[in-house]
Amino acid sequence: MTRILLYVLLIANLLLIGCGDPNKSTGELSIPEKISEDSLFNLVQYRTFQYFWEGAEPNSGLARERYHVDGEYSQNDQQVVTSGGSGFGIMALIVGMERGYISRVEGLERMERILGFLESADKFHGAFPHWWFGDTGKVKPFSSNDDGGDLVETSFLIQGLLTFRQYMSENSTRESDIISRINSLWEGVEYDFYRNGQDVLYWHWSPNHGWKMNFAVKGYDECLIMYVLGASSPTHPIPAETYHKGWAKNGEIKNDPTHEAYGYHLSLRHNGSEQNGGPLFWAHYSYLGLSPKGLKDRYADYWEHNTNHTLINRAWCIENPLGFEGYGAYSWGLTSSYSTNGYAGHAPTETRDRGVISPTAALSSIPYTPEYSKEAMSYWYHELGEKVFGKYGFYDAFSETEEWFPQRYLAIDQGPIVVMMENHRTGLLWDLFMSAPEIKIGLEKLGFESIYFSSESKN
Repeated sequence: MTRILLYVLLIANLLLIGCGDPNKSTGELSIPEKISEDSLFNLVQYRTFQYFWEGAEPNSGLARERYHVDGEYSQNDQQVVTSGGSGFGIMALIVGMERGYISRVEGLERMERILGFLESADKFHGAFPHWWFGDTGKVKPFSSNDDGGDLVETSFLIQGLLTFRQYMSENSTRESDIISRINSLWEGVEYDFYRNGQDVLYWHWSPNHGWKMNFAVKGYDECLIMYVLGASSPTHPIPAETYHKGWAKNGEIKNDPTHEAYGYHLSLRHNGSEQNGGPLFWAHYSYLGLSPKGLKDRYADYWEHNTNHTLINRAWCIENPLGFEGYGAYSWGLTSSYSTNGYAGHAPTETRDRGVISPTAALSSIPYTPEYSKEAMSYWYHELGEKVFGKYGFYDAFSETEEWFPQRYLAIDQGPIVVMMENHRTGLLWDLFMSAPEIKIGLEKLGFESIYFSSESKN
């Protein structure tokens, strides 16, 4: 698509969604009767990007944890920003600059605002909390004992910051300063401290409650990136044994080689979901920058694993053993999202499937299953229309069984859509993150192979 045609598309979309304060009424949205696959792809990526641009918290520039169009959006929520979702949003900023949604200058200005906030906001041995108040930089407790550092969410944010750093040019004084400021934040994260003296990484630490959360992170779930960054840290690295003994549980992370679901093999045992795999965001969050293409270690081929994880999830929805309304080849995708009774980790098991489809599950899987993901996107847009699609793209979740169509968004679900759509198109975020020299060192230290380098070390 030429840049002129892109601008025409963006102007048309601005007329549809309006500009300014996301807390104001969104008005009516017009869903065309039929648009082409390419036009729909562009529309979804652009609208979803706006969650992190137009919809950002104004003081910090970071992503709001949530945004509700349907009137259940409290005044308090307007100020709450999320560290992990903001890492995804920073990667979305790169997409916005690259695609002409915003100018490079606008992107730099936003990043400078973000960095100013992060530099002064609450940190705990260099790690960020799950939530802050965006107007003050003070931690908002995620739970009664979780009022300190969250190393998993921190790692999602660092993944975004390092990707942005690699997008900058050292030949520009302004961009060189951004590089330096990102490096200071990255080098300040004390990954070694979060071992708690053991060969495993702990999710949380609190200045008030210490290690009371007691959450040792052992695979497999969304947390691989935390161990990769820990091994890659130039200032506070973890040894390879922490990965192999902790995350990989001395090899117990590997699945039975004969295990299959719907004809697809999962190389890794998924925590609590060994049979059919866990929520689909496990195939997304760590892999927004960490490219699964050709990524292998002694435990798995991660491209094959994530693709099979996605295909099993879709196959469950097609079989639909619980008989939910609306499931099928064109409407699938179970992951953690809003649910009919709050929030739930939807997955393809009889106890975790609640009849709720989360569009981010299929859309963020587009690199793994491009045709199937595009079919779902087209079906939802053209058949369900305004029930599931709004000013910031597809809403977080819906249930045709319950006739439940909430107009709500979550940052952690919108971000992977923008980023993975771009990785499918161009591989941009993968190329940037994997170009970071520390990441190559860390991956080789852990015994990984990648198309971005050949590993000498198999540990």
